[in-house]
Amino acid sequence: MGTKVGSEKTKREDGFLYYIGKDGYVWAAPMKHNKKGKKKKVGGEKISKESGYMYYLGKDGYVYKAKLKNA
Repeated sequence: MGTKVGSEKTKREDGFLYYIGKDGYVWAAPMKHNKKGKKKKVGGEKISKESGYMYYLGKDGYVYKAKLKNA
């Protein structure tokens, strides 16, 4: 669905939600059932964002971008 834009592979942990923050780095935030986790920056690669695209961390650990329909 998306185009691979990142070259750094991120290892996923159970109980965390992964997203690309406003600063362009990959962040991990604990899910509601994960009581002992804390929000942390997990990626060292900065992604330069373009408007009209959604950025996400794929199942394989790389950052992808997908074009938004109504943007």
